[in-house]
Amino acid sequence: MRTDDFWAVIDRATADRPGSPAEVARRATAELVGQAPDEIVAWGRHLDKVLAASGKEDLWAAAYLINGGCAEDGFDNFRGWLIANGRDVVARAVRDPDSLVDLPSVRAAASTGAVFEAEEVLTIAEEAHRQATGDELPPREIPRTRPDPAMLWDFDDEDEMRKRLPRLSALFLEPPD
Repeated sequence: MRTDDFWAVIDRATADRPGSPAEVARRATAELVGQAPDEIVAWGRHLDKVLAASGKEDLWAAAYLINGGCAEDGFDNFRGWLIANGRDVVARAVRDPDSLVDLPSVRAAASTGAVFEAEEVLTIAEEAHRQATGDELPPREIPRTRPDPAMLWDFDDEDEMRKRLPRLSALFLEPPD
């Protein structure tokens, strides 16, 4: 599956009818159900590649800052939320996690405390395959999709957070004394 084909499913799930990540997942799943099982499997493999490419330490730090904490599953689910926001948002966030401050929903979260996670986006291929065939997705080798937590810098170090993610830090952290 080509990258454009993968993102086209997400684009069609969000086009002209924005919605929650759960709605995006439901629409994408419905589209994939109509495809051949091998295409569903290929879509799932491409999702694994997107997760591997987005498994960046500073993106995890951004998720930690925005969501008020973020363990391994939380980081995966945060990236599910990112994917539901489309290719451009993911690409910008991978290049510059601090760019997430430009999203209105992230800016609003500074005062509302909203948490951004979408596990259902991560299970689109599994659900589509189950609906289309009645079977689970075939086993696949999943690439490492996040850094080793033991090797991360200390996300509670506010000085380091301000250095690495200055714009998000200005929004989510108290001003330094």
